[in-house]
Amino acid sequence: QVQLVESGGGLVQAGGSLRLSCAVSGRTVSSSAMGWFRQAPGKERESVAAFSGSGSTTYYADSVKGRFTISRDNAKNTVYLQMNSLKPEDTAVYYCAARVSTLYGVGLESNQYYYWGQGTQVTVSS
Repeated sequence: QVQLVESGGGLVQAGGSLRLSCAVSGRTVSSSAMGWFRQAPGKERESVAAFSGSGSTTYYADSVKGRFTISRDNAKNTVYLQMNSLKPEDTAVYYCAARVSTLYGVGLESNQYYYWGQGTQVTVSS
């Protein structure tokens, strides 16, 4: 059974940093296409960052390019989202997601992902 558990969210002032973690069980992150999404109140869930199963391809939303970095630690079977220079508009629930094992490409849409974590709240104060 695949499980994704996010952690690392919290309250931070604008300009600050947070690192989100997604601990994965039942799958090997080294060969999994995974991504981070976020959903703010009243808005649709949107893709933030993602990488392909090989890790050779990464994607970042324009709104976070240069500020956020997605990475993975194969030894810990964990995916990270380093978030720097945070802005109030980054406030949302952040979700980690994984595609099914047979799909290795970068997924840009939420319907391309099958496994989801429970989410972690990130609040950025101005």
